Amino acid sequence: DNKPTLQEIYTHYFQQLTESCIGGRTLEIGGGIGGFRTYSNQVVSMDIQSFSWLDIVADAHFLPFKSNSFSNIVMLDVLHHLECPKIFFLEAIRVLNGGGRIVLIEPAITPVSWFIYKFLHHEPVDMTKNPLTNNTFRPGRLPFDGNQGIPTILFNKNKDEFEQTFPELEIIRLNFFSFLSYLLSGGYQKWCLLPAKLVPIVLSFENILDKFIGKYVALRLHCVLQTQPKDDNLNFK
Repeated sequence: DNKPTLQEIYTHYFQQLTESCIGGRTLEIGGGIGGFRTYSNQVVSMDIQSFSWLDIVADAHFLPFKSNSFSNIVMLDVLHHLECPKIFFLEAIRVLNGGGRIVLIEPAITPVSWFIYKFLHHEPVDMTKNPLTNNTFRPGRLPFDGNQGIPTILFNKNKDEFEQTFPELEIIRLNFFSFLSYLLSGGYQKWCLLPAKLVPIVLSFENILDKFIGKYVALRLHCVLQTQPKDDNLNFK
């Protein structure tokens, strides 16, 4: 709220998330940042810790909703914090309607961003882990611990394994983007090298170059997964 440049960048993120959703009720996981509801009026906002603007406090691994409750699940910088992604995706498939979507924006690990995340960011990057085989909760692990490599491993490096594990989900979009704007903004640090009024220009410049060099330099990925149609006669829990 105190950094106009960061507000502009996050507005761009929320717009991308909104444009990727289909009509219907949306579950926002990781709603503690309190921004997505500005862009959609059919949102249930959830986080693992309490804030006054949330609708519910819950764990993403154990979604307290009936099956077929939502058309979309939206997450911004949440997946790489989940200890057991496989459990989450099974829950997401359960609570989504047939044809529903999981819409994510997460860190992207590319040859350039790896160096930045590895040495200039406090969260770890471990590309040797397989997020689909870790399905046990470790005592003492904090909810905000994470591995920034998880999204790139799941949707790019181990894409075939992900699709075999979750045949109900189809990756309909995987876009590597943003190599300059967030870096120049300084993120949540006090310093900033990018004036807010120049953010739209830089974003437009990035949008052009992302198509050609995104997979090599991008700091972010935008992934959209869509569920297969469900048999209405099945007895879901």
